[in-house]
Amino acid sequence: NELKKLLSAYNIEIEGKDYCNYLYSQEKGFVLLSSHIGNFELAGYFIGCNKKRFNSLVFEGETEIVKKNRNKMLLENNIHLIPVKDDMSHIFLINDALGNNEVVGMPADRIFGSQKYVECEFLSKKAKFPIGAFALAVSKEVPIVSIFVMKESFKKYKIYVKQVIADNTINNKKEKIETLVNNFAKQLEDIVLKYPTQWFNYYEFWE
Repeated sequence: NELKKLLSAYNIEIEGKDYCNYLYSQEKGFVLLSSHIGNFELAGYFIGCNKKRFNSLVFEGETEIVKKNRNKMLLENNIHLIPVKDDMSHIFLINDALGNNEVVGMPADRIFGSQKYVECEFLSKKAKFPIGAFALAVSKEVPIVSIFVMKESFKKYKIYVKQVIADNTINNKKEKIETLVNNFAKQLEDIVLKYPTQWFNYYEFWE
């Protein structure tokens, strides 16, 4: 209730809200792509988590810190944390979540865990983007959506909800995954160009 009061003080505009509502109304779960731009954490509080459980991947060391400080808010908003571990046990938890028709939020702009990637044109140079979230969605046959929560002014946020899709004529899984990764990279590039000061890079995008 305290969080709802706080959020109600903000002016929130959602571009792509109808598609987001459509995804939450479907029986299947979906993969939601995050990135290190804007304030993705707010997405879970602003949209739909009361309709489907939201599972967010976090690094193992961060899990207890986040839970300690925000456990009450996480529980009230139907948000569950999945720690990324060296033993890869998080893969089973992700599969279980999608099997239960829940939402899985995964970072898609930095390589962690698996070193599999697709090289994409990003800000005029080749950059490596991880394929994990895309390969998972293709194998589970669930939709992919990217969300960017951007600050417009002191108390205004604009949320961009974007479909990440591949041409229906593409049957080859590898080609489909590569197309999806490239489409996401272009979406991220567009947002970075529009909100350059809200891109928290701190990462070697280009070698």
